[in-house]
Amino acid sequence: MHIAIIVGGPDWYRFFGAGEAMAQAAEQGRLMPTLITLGIAAMLTIWAAYAFSGAGLIPRLPLLRTALVIISSVYLMRALAVVPLLLTPTEQSATFWLWSSAIVLIYGLAYAIGTWQAWPEFSQLNMK
Repeated sequence: MHIAIIVGGPDWYRFFGAGEAMAQAAEQGRLMPTLITLGIAAMLTIWAAYAFSGAGLIPRLPLLRTALVIISSVYLMRALAVVPLLLTPTEQSATFWLWSSAIVLIYGLAYAIGTWQAWPEFSQLNMK
């Protein structure tokens, strides 16, 4: 989705809640919105690779257990941050914060539950 936002341009930055400053910077042809959005896309791609690795779909990645616990925690903390975010005036609307928090809550729960379910297998792999 983040790559599509870059291609979609300023209107997409606005629609997906990146804020008016990001949209205007994209309109002006600045590199900052693209670099920030690419950075987020890269991070999410790495996190997805860790999820696939934890599920056994790709080879085991380094520090798998630690990474999955950290990724789960980051998603869940971001989801819980909705309360102070709603109380702080920002460019983003309450709707943006509620939807994005709901989405990352689902991701965080999926990572946490998957990590918990696979934990015994992770421990056995370390013994080999």
